[in-house]
Amino acid sequence: MEDHTNLQQFKAEFFKALAHPMRIRILEVLCDGEKSVNELQTILGSEGSAVSQQLSVLRAKNLVNTVKEGTTVVYSLRDPLIKDLLAVARQIFDNHLVESISLLKGIRKS
Repeated sequence: MEDHTNLQQFKAEFFKALAHPMRIRILEVLCDGEKSVNELQTILGSEGSAVSQQLSVLRAKNLVNTVKEGTTVVYSLRDPLIKDLLAVARQIFDNHLVESISLLKGIRKS
């Protein structure tokens, strides 16, 4: 039973780390390859402190790797399966959207 509890705790902590729109976006960007902090800030259109704060959470939860290249820190996904997880989440969202649209069409016909 202990292993089961540990796994559930891991999952809860893992999903907590994903529970912020900017952290999700950072991971989505990193799905396309490693990026420096400056590149992430430019892509996200967000200020450095906000991006750094979210990267800190992702680092603490071991979702991203960091490599220092000179004065630049480069981030990458720690586990390539994160890309698959985000793709599945997108599919679930799309399914939910399709169901909502169908429901709306049904209401409009009434």
